[in-house]
Amino acid sequence: MGSSNDHLREAMCVTGSTGYIGSWLVHSLLQKGYLVHATMRDIDKARQVLSNFEGNSQLKIFKADLNEEGSFDEAVKGCVGVFHVAASMELSTDANQIIEESVKSRILEPAVRGTTNLLQSCSKAGCVKRVIFTSSISTITAKNDLGEWIAEVDESCVTPADLIWRKKPSGWVYVLSKLVTDEKAFQFAKEKGIDLVSIIPPTVAGPFLTPDVPTSIQVLLSPITGGADRLALMPKKKILDAVNARLGSISLVHIEDICNAHIFLMEKVAAEGRYICSASTCAMSQLAEILSLEYSSCCHKRIVEDYYCEKIPSIICSKRLTSLGFKFRYGLTDIIKQTVISCSERKVLKPL
Repeated sequence: MGSSNDHLREAMCVTGSTGYIGSWLVHSLLQKGYLVHATMRDIDKARQVLSNFEGNSQLKIFKADLNEEGSFDEAVKGCVGVFHVAASMELSTDANQIIEESVKSRILEPAVRGTTNLLQSCSKAGCVKRVIFTSSISTITAKNDLGEWIAEVDESCVTPADLIWRKKPSGWVYVLSKLVTDEKAFQFAKEKGIDLVSIIPPTVAGPFLTPDVPTSIQVLLSPITGGADRLALMPKKKILDAVNARLGSISLVHIEDICNAHIFLMEKVAAEGRYICSASTCAMSQLAEILSLEYSSCCHKRIVEDYYCEKIPSIICSKRLTSLGFKFRYGLTDIIKQTVISCSERKVLKPL
Protein backbone atom coordinates (compact mmCIF):
# COMPACT_ATOMS: atom_id res chain seq x y z
CA MET A 1 0.00 0.00 0.00
CA GLY A 2 2.69 2.41 1.02
CA SER A 3 6.43 2.44 1.61
CA SER A 4 7.98 0.70 4.61
CA ASN A 5 8.39 4.11 6.31
CA ASP A 6 4.61 4.54 6.28
CA HIS A 7 3.81 1.33 8.14
CA LEU A 8 3.72 2.87 11.61
CA ARG A 9 0.84 5.10 10.58
CA GLU A 10 -1.04 2.55 8.43
CA ALA A 11 -3.64 0.23 9.94
CA MET A 12 -4.67 -3.16 8.58
CA CYS A 13 -7.74 -5.15 9.62
CA VAL A 14 -7.57 -8.97 9.82
CA THR A 15 -10.75 -11.04 10.07
CA GLY A 16 -10.53 -14.57 11.48
CA SER A 17 -7.47 -13.59 13.49
CA THR A 18 -7.76 -16.59 15.83
CA GLY A 19 -7.39 -19.06 12.93
CA TYR A 20 -4.20 -20.55 11.49
CA ILE A 21 -3.53 -18.04 8.72
CA GLY A 22 -5.19 -15.14 10.53
CA SER A 23 -3.12 -15.41 13.72
CA TRP A 24 0.15 -15.75 11.80
CA LEU A 25 -0.85 -12.85 9.54
CA VAL A 26 -1.34 -10.66 12.63
CA HIS A 27 2.15 -11.70 13.74
CA SER A 28 3.65 -10.90 10.29
CA LEU A 29 1.96 -7.49 10.05
CA LEU A 30 3.12 -6.48 13.52
CA GLN A 31 6.67 -7.50 12.63
CA LYS A 32 6.51 -5.24 9.58
CA GLY A 33 5.44 -2.26 11.67
CA TYR A 34 1.75 -2.06 10.78
CA LEU A 35 -1.03 -1.15 13.18
CA VAL A 36 -3.35 -4.17 13.29
CA HIS A 37 -7.09 -4.35 13.96
CA ALA A 38 -7.69 -8.03 14.73
CA THR A 39 -11.28 -9.25 14.65
CA MET A 40 -12.86 -12.37 16.07
CA ARG A 41 -16.17 -13.63 17.45
CA ASP A 42 -14.70 -14.99 20.69
CA ILE A 43 -12.61 -12.53 22.72
CA ASP A 44 -11.55 -15.23 25.21
CA LYS A 45 -10.15 -17.32 22.36
CA ALA A 46 -8.35 -14.24 21.05
CA ARG A 47 -6.55 -13.82 24.36
CA GLN A 48 -5.43 -17.44 24.15
CA VAL A 49 -4.28 -17.37 20.51
CA LEU A 50 -2.82 -13.84 20.48
CA SER A 51 -1.33 -13.96 23.99
CA ASN A 52 2.18 -13.52 22.57
CA PHE A 53 1.20 -10.05 21.39
CA GLU A 54 -0.51 -8.97 24.62
CA GLY A 55 0.44 -5.44 25.52
CA ASN A 56 1.58 -4.59 21.99
CA SER A 57 0.41 -1.02 21.42
CA GLN A 58 0.19 -1.65 17.65
CA LEU A 59 -2.54 -4.28 18.11
CA LYS A 60 -6.22 -3.57 18.73
CA ILE A 61 -8.73 -6.38 19.19
CA PHE A 62 -12.34 -6.08 18.02
CA LYS A 63 -15.25 -8.44 18.59
CA ALA A 64 -17.13 -8.83 15.30
CA ASP A 65 -19.48 -11.36 13.74
CA LEU A 66 -19.79 -11.80 9.98
CA ASN A 67 -23.49 -12.60 10.37
CA GLU A 68 -24.24 -9.22 11.96
CA GLU A 69 -24.62 -6.28 9.59
CA GLY A 70 -22.42 -3.36 10.64
CA SER A 71 -20.44 -5.55 13.03
CA PHE A 72 -17.17 -4.63 11.29
CA ASP A 73 -17.78 -0.88 11.05
CA GLU A 74 -15.55 -0.03 14.01
CA ALA A 75 -12.89 -2.58 13.14
CA VAL A 76 -12.27 -1.27 9.61
CA LYS A 77 -12.49 2.40 10.58
CA GLY A 78 -9.13 4.03 9.88
CA CYS A 79 -7.76 0.98 8.03
CA VAL A 80 -6.19 1.32 4.58
CA GLY A 81 -6.33 -2.42 4.01
CA VAL A 82 -8.49 -5.37 5.07
CA PHE A 83 -7.53 -9.06 4.99
CA HIS A 84 -10.64 -11.23 4.90
CA VAL A 85 -9.32 -14.55 6.19
CA ALA A 86 -12.30 -15.75 8.25
CA ALA A 87 -14.11 -18.77 6.78
CA SER A 88 -16.17 -21.77 7.80
CA MET A 89 -14.23 -25.06 7.84
CA GLU A 90 -17.25 -27.29 7.16
CA LEU A 91 -15.35 -30.35 5.93
CA SER A 92 -17.13 -33.32 7.45
CA THR A 93 -20.68 -32.98 6.12
CA ASP A 94 -22.08 -36.37 5.18
CA ALA A 95 -23.69 -36.13 1.73
CA ASN A 96 -26.16 -38.85 2.68
CA GLN A 97 -27.44 -37.00 5.73
CA ILE A 98 -27.98 -33.49 4.44
CA ILE A 99 -30.19 -32.03 1.75
CA GLU A 100 -29.18 -29.33 -0.70
CA GLU A 101 -31.61 -26.74 0.65
CA SER A 102 -30.13 -27.17 4.12
CA VAL A 103 -26.62 -26.57 2.75
CA LYS A 104 -27.79 -23.41 1.00
CA SER A 105 -29.60 -21.96 4.00
CA ARG A 106 -27.25 -23.13 6.76
CA ILE A 107 -23.84 -22.64 5.14
CA LEU A 108 -23.74 -20.99 1.71
CA GLU A 109 -26.09 -18.07 2.35
CA PRO A 110 -24.46 -17.12 5.70
CA ALA A 111 -21.00 -17.33 4.08
CA VAL A 112 -22.01 -14.96 1.30
CA ARG A 113 -23.88 -12.67 3.69
CA GLY A 114 -20.85 -12.50 5.97
CA THR A 115 -18.53 -11.46 3.17
CA THR A 116 -20.92 -8.82 1.83
CA ASN A 117 -21.43 -7.48 5.38
CA LEU A 118 -17.67 -7.00 5.71
CA LEU A 119 -17.34 -5.40 2.26
CA GLN A 120 -20.27 -3.10 3.07
CA SER A 121 -18.38 -1.93 6.16
CA CYS A 122 -15.29 -1.33 3.99
CA SER A 123 -17.37 0.72 1.55
CA LYS A 124 -18.88 2.83 4.34
CA ALA A 125 -15.51 3.47 5.98
CA GLY A 126 -14.20 5.36 2.95
CA CYS A 127 -10.57 4.76 3.94
CA VAL A 128 -10.04 1.15 2.77
CA LYS A 129 -7.89 1.10 -0.36
CA ARG A 130 -7.79 -2.67 -0.90
CA VAL A 131 -9.30 -5.90 0.42
CA ILE A 132 -7.38 -9.20 0.20
CA PHE A 133 -9.78 -12.13 0.12
CA THR A 134 -8.41 -15.52 1.20
CA SER A 135 -9.83 -18.12 -1.15
CA SER A 136 -8.79 -21.79 -1.42
CA ILE A 137 -7.23 -24.27 -3.83
CA SER A 138 -10.56 -26.09 -3.52
CA THR A 139 -11.90 -23.57 -6.06
CA ILE A 140 -9.37 -24.91 -8.59
CA THR A 141 -9.47 -28.11 -10.66
CA ALA A 142 -6.76 -29.81 -12.72
CA LYS A 143 -9.21 -31.44 -15.13
CA ASN A 144 -10.90 -29.97 -18.20
CA ASP A 145 -14.54 -30.43 -19.23
CA LEU A 146 -13.67 -33.82 -20.74
CA GLY A 147 -12.12 -35.05 -17.50
CA GLU A 148 -8.57 -34.87 -18.91
CA TRP A 149 -5.62 -33.59 -16.89
CA ILE A 150 -4.44 -30.04 -17.59
CA ALA A 151 -0.64 -29.85 -17.80
CA GLU A 152 -0.32 -26.46 -16.08
CA VAL A 153 -3.06 -25.33 -13.71
CA ASP A 154 -3.58 -21.59 -13.26
CA GLU A 155 -6.19 -19.21 -11.86
CA SER A 156 -8.52 -19.79 -14.82
CA CYS A 157 -9.03 -23.47 -13.92
CA VAL A 158 -12.07 -22.95 -11.71
CA THR A 159 -13.94 -25.96 -10.29
CA PRO A 160 -17.50 -26.09 -11.76
CA ALA A 161 -20.02 -25.64 -8.94
CA ASP A 162 -22.56 -27.92 -10.62
CA LEU A 163 -19.98 -30.75 -10.62
CA ILE A 164 -19.51 -30.37 -6.85
CA TRP A 165 -23.28 -30.43 -6.29
CA ARG A 166 -23.52 -33.59 -8.39
CA LYS A 167 -20.59 -35.63 -7.06
CA LYS A 168 -20.36 -34.30 -3.49
CA PRO A 169 -16.72 -35.33 -2.83
CA SER A 170 -15.21 -35.22 0.67
CA GLY A 171 -15.26 -31.64 1.90
CA TRP A 172 -17.78 -30.68 -0.80
CA VAL A 173 -19.63 -28.13 1.34
CA TYR A 174 -16.40 -26.24 2.05
CA VAL A 175 -15.56 -26.27 -1.67
CA LEU A 176 -18.99 -24.88 -2.56
CA SER A 177 -18.75 -22.26 0.17
CA LYS A 178 -15.44 -20.98 -1.19
CA LEU A 179 -16.61 -21.06 -4.82
CA VAL A 180 -19.83 -19.15 -4.14
CA THR A 181 -18.25 -16.67 -1.71
CA ASP A 182 -15.34 -15.95 -4.07
CA GLU A 183 -17.73 -15.21 -6.94
CA LYS A 184 -20.07 -13.04 -4.87
CA ALA A 185 -17.17 -11.14 -3.29
CA PHE A 186 -15.85 -10.01 -6.68
CA GLN A 187 -19.36 -9.18 -7.87
CA PHE A 188 -20.16 -7.07 -4.79
CA ALA A 189 -16.73 -5.38 -4.83
CA LYS A 190 -17.21 -4.36 -8.46
CA GLU A 191 -20.65 -2.90 -7.71
CA LYS A 192 -19.29 -0.90 -4.75
CA GLY A 193 -16.03 0.16 -6.41
CA ILE A 194 -13.87 -1.80 -3.93
CA ASP A 195 -10.39 -2.92 -4.97
CA LEU A 196 -10.54 -6.66 -4.22
CA VAL A 197 -7.68 -9.12 -4.76
CA SER A 198 -8.06 -12.85 -4.09
CA ILE A 199 -5.25 -15.16 -2.95
CA ILE A 200 -5.61 -18.92 -3.45
CA PRO A 201 -3.69 -20.99 -0.86
CA PRO A 202 -3.18 -24.75 -1.23
CA THR A 203 -2.58 -26.88 1.90
CA VAL A 204 -0.91 -24.56 4.42
CA ALA A 205 1.56 -26.05 6.89
CA GLY A 206 4.52 -25.31 9.15
CA PRO A 207 4.52 -23.96 12.72
CA PHE A 208 1.32 -22.58 14.23
CA LEU A 209 0.16 -20.21 16.99
CA THR A 210 -3.27 -21.76 17.58
CA PRO A 211 -3.81 -24.04 20.62
CA ASP A 212 -5.33 -26.74 18.40
CA VAL A 213 -3.77 -28.38 15.36
CA PRO A 214 -4.98 -26.47 12.26
CA THR A 215 -7.24 -28.42 9.92
CA SER A 216 -4.82 -28.12 6.99
CA ILE A 217 -2.07 -29.73 9.07
CA GLN A 218 -4.38 -32.54 10.13
CA VAL A 219 -5.05 -33.15 6.44
CA LEU A 220 -1.35 -33.07 5.50
CA LEU A 221 -0.31 -35.48 8.27
CA SER A 222 -3.11 -37.98 7.69
CA PRO A 223 -0.84 -40.51 5.88
CA ILE A 224 1.27 -40.93 9.04
CA THR A 225 -1.63 -40.88 11.48
CA GLY A 226 -2.83 -44.10 9.89
CA GLY A 227 -6.34 -42.77 9.48
CA ALA A 228 -6.82 -43.15 13.23
CA ASP A 229 -7.45 -40.50 15.83
CA ARG A 230 -3.73 -40.02 16.47
CA LEU A 231 -3.99 -36.23 16.64
CA ALA A 232 -6.90 -36.44 19.12
CA LEU A 233 -8.89 -34.75 16.35
CA MET A 234 -11.02 -35.85 13.39
CA PRO A 235 -8.91 -37.77 10.84
CA LYS A 236 -8.66 -36.04 7.48
CA LYS A 237 -7.36 -38.77 5.17
CA LYS A 238 -10.47 -38.62 2.97
CA ILE A 239 -9.99 -34.89 2.47
CA LEU A 240 -6.39 -35.42 1.32
CA ASP A 241 -7.53 -38.15 -1.07
CA ALA A 242 -10.22 -35.83 -2.46
CA VAL A 243 -7.67 -33.06 -3.03
CA ASN A 244 -5.39 -35.52 -4.81
CA ALA A 245 -8.25 -36.78 -6.97
CA ARG A 246 -9.16 -33.24 -8.05
CA LEU A 247 -5.63 -31.92 -8.60
CA GLY A 248 -3.65 -35.10 -9.28
CA SER A 249 -1.16 -34.03 -6.63
CA ILE A 250 -0.77 -32.25 -3.31
CA SER A 251 0.14 -28.57 -3.41
CA LEU A 252 1.77 -26.95 -0.36
CA VAL A 253 2.80 -23.57 1.01
CA HIS A 254 4.53 -22.59 4.25
CA ILE A 255 2.52 -20.46 6.70
CA GLU A 256 5.17 -17.74 6.61
CA ASP A 257 5.11 -17.60 2.80
CA ILE A 258 1.31 -17.46 2.52
CA CYS A 259 1.16 -14.59 5.02
CA ASN A 260 3.98 -12.73 3.28
CA ALA A 261 2.11 -13.22 -0.01
CA HIS A 262 -1.02 -11.68 1.53
CA ILE A 263 0.98 -8.60 2.54
CA PHE A 264 2.84 -8.52 -0.79
CA LEU A 265 -0.47 -8.41 -2.70
CA MET A 266 -1.78 -5.71 -0.37
CA GLU A 267 1.27 -3.54 -0.99
CA LYS A 268 1.71 -4.24 -4.72
CA VAL A 269 -0.23 -1.56 -6.58
CA ALA A 270 -0.30 -3.60 -9.83
CA ALA A 271 -1.99 -6.62 -8.20
CA GLU A 272 -5.50 -7.44 -9.44
CA GLY A 273 -7.75 -10.47 -9.70
CA ARG A 274 -6.85 -13.92 -8.36
CA TYR A 275 -3.44 -15.38 -7.46
CA ILE A 276 -2.50 -19.00 -6.73
CA CYS A 277 0.12 -19.17 -3.96
CA SER A 278 1.67 -22.64 -4.20
CA ALA A 279 5.33 -23.18 -3.32
CA SER A 280 5.52 -26.84 -4.30
CA THR A 281 3.53 -29.64 -5.95
CA CYS A 282 4.20 -33.28 -5.11
CA ALA A 283 2.73 -36.71 -5.80
CA MET A 284 1.00 -38.50 -2.92
CA SER A 285 3.77 -41.11 -2.96
CA GLN A 286 6.42 -38.38 -2.58
CA LEU A 287 4.49 -36.78 0.27
CA ALA A 288 4.18 -40.13 2.06
CA GLU A 289 7.89 -40.80 1.53
CA ILE A 290 9.01 -37.48 3.06
CA LEU A 291 6.51 -37.70 5.92
CA SER A 292 7.66 -41.19 6.87
CA LEU A 293 11.31 -40.12 6.79
CA GLU A 294 10.74 -36.97 8.83
CA TYR A 295 8.59 -38.74 11.40
CA SER A 296 10.89 -41.52 12.58
CA SER A 297 8.31 -43.06 14.92
CA CYS A 298 6.15 -44.31 12.06
CA CYS A 299 6.57 -47.42 9.96
CA HIS A 300 8.32 -46.20 6.80
CA LYS A 301 7.68 -49.38 4.81
CA ARG A 302 3.95 -49.52 5.57
CA ILE A 303 3.34 -45.83 4.90
CA VAL A 304 5.15 -45.79 1.56
CA GLU A 305 3.55 -49.04 0.38
CA ASP A 306 0.12 -47.45 0.87
CA TYR A 307 0.82 -45.34 -2.21
CA TYR A 308 2.03 -46.22 -5.65
CA CYS A 309 4.69 -44.06 -7.30
CA GLU A 310 2.52 -42.03 -9.63
CA LYS A 311 3.63 -39.12 -11.76
CA ILE A 312 2.21 -35.65 -11.26
CA PRO A 313 -0.21 -35.07 -14.16
CA SER A 314 -0.56 -31.34 -13.49
CA ILE A 315 1.64 -28.59 -12.07
CA ILE A 316 -0.14 -26.05 -9.86
CA CYS A 317 1.28 -22.80 -11.19
CA SER A 318 2.06 -19.62 -9.22
CA LYS A 319 3.56 -17.75 -12.19
CA ARG A 320 1.03 -14.95 -11.93
CA LEU A 321 2.21 -14.24 -8.37
CA THR A 322 5.94 -14.71 -8.93
CA SER A 323 5.86 -12.58 -12.10
CA LEU A 324 4.94 -9.65 -9.82
CA GLY A 325 8.15 -10.25 -7.88
CA PHE A 326 7.05 -12.50 -5.02
CA LYS A 327 9.59 -15.13 -3.90
CA PHE A 328 8.90 -18.26 -1.85
CA ARG A 329 11.25 -18.90 1.04
CA TYR A 330 10.33 -22.52 1.86
CA GLY A 331 10.28 -25.65 -0.31
CA LEU A 332 8.58 -29.03 0.08
CA THR A 333 10.98 -30.70 2.53
CA ASP A 334 11.26 -27.63 4.77
CA ILE A 335 7.48 -27.29 4.97
CA ILE A 336 6.97 -30.92 5.98
CA LYS A 337 9.92 -30.98 8.38
CA GLN A 338 8.77 -27.86 10.24
CA THR A 339 5.22 -29.19 10.42
CA VAL A 340 6.30 -32.50 11.96
CA ILE A 341 8.64 -30.74 14.41
CA SER A 342 5.91 -28.31 15.51
CA CYS A 343 3.39 -31.11 16.11
CA SER A 344 5.94 -33.28 17.89
CA GLU A 345 6.95 -30.40 20.18
CA ARG A 346 3.29 -29.83 21.05
CA LYS A 347 3.05 -33.59 21.76
CA VAL A 348 0.07 -33.94 19.43
CA LEU A 349 1.83 -36.25 17.00
CA LYS A 350 2.17 -39.64 18.63
CA PRO A 351 3.88 -42.87 17.51
CA LEU A 352 1.80 -45.29 15.40
